[in-house]
Amino acid sequence: MTNGHQMLDDLWRRGNEFLGVRHAIMGGAMTWLSERHLVAALSNAGGFGVIACGSMTPDLLAQEIRASRQLTDQPFGVNLITLHPDLDDLIGVCGAEKVSHVVLAGGLPSGASIQRLKAFGAKVICFSPALVLAKKLLRSGADALVIEGSEAGGHIGPVSTSVLVQEILPYITEVPVFVAGGIGRGEAIAAYLEMGASGCQLGTRFVCASECIAHPDFKQAFIRANARDAVPTVQLSAKFPVIPVRALKNKGTERFMEIQRQTIARFEKGELDPTEAQLTIEHFWAGALRRAAIEGDVESGSLMAGQSVGMVNSVRPTAEIMANLIDQAVRYLERGQHS
Repeated sequence: MTNGHQMLDDLWRRGNEFLGVRHAIMGGAMTWLSERHLVAALSNAGGFGVIACGSMTPDLLAQEIRASRQLTDQPFGVNLITLHPDLDDLIGVCGAEKVSHVVLAGGLPSGASIQRLKAFGAKVICFSPALVLAKKLLRSGADALVIEGSEAGGHIGPVSTSVLVQEILPYITEVPVFVAGGIGRGEAIAAYLEMGASGCQLGTRFVCASECIAHPDFKQAFIRANARDAVPTVQLSAKFPVIPVRALKNKGTERFMEIQRQTIARFEKGELDPTEAQLTIEHFWAGALRRAAIEGDVESGSLMAGQSVGMVNSVRPTAEIMANLIDQAVRYLERGQHS
């Protein structure tokens, strides 16, 4: 083992021990794509795969957990969306299947949800978009946090990764904190570890893994794209806050603006309550993402991608991508030692 490898091991030891892995790199939970094949590939490569439950039914989630266990004997987690109407049943599935780590995303989770998960022994990981919410989540019992900047793909907050890291990392030391959003190389992973992170989460970087079930045309769209092609959607009405979504610009982006206009009009007429309106938009995204990611409709489907998409330039095995990230991190740390 080189000195650089030892330095890296020391830096992310807390994250490795928390996740039970060799490399504290979590897979970002990408709806339709973070399923058994990519999840198992990430975990088998020494990282931490995360099943994206998305809009799955409880039965489908149970099947996916069992199928993932057929492909890996390494730890992996499940990402649950807090807005899911069957959240309690999905938590029950995670308990019955003895899931070791559950990520709660898509909104501020209730203390009751966190405690239900902890009651059966799961470690609970929550997203925190601000320091005040990070402290609130810790009081509610969160075992670890993810801070994700606006460079990420899919649903995003308004603040960049580099600012969130400075705002939150120095003040949250009680639990492991994982950094996400726009990370595509090992040097960035190592730098965030040096700033106090316990690990990182990457999604976009693994879309073009050979084990990922994304349609070949979806992968080619990622390979062709650069950072400036991944743009966030615009919120049309202050009365109806729609969480922005970062995706590669195409006809699907324009279609979403139409759907948003129609949904807001129905909301303002009283035809939809806020939750129904939000779910209408979420269902649009889920369907549009499936059309692109699984069916290959890259013209009118949703090409959710983070700004690190410009660093994705070929289809490669997950283990090779992981090894490349580790090598970059190690060389970065060794250079720093000799400077």
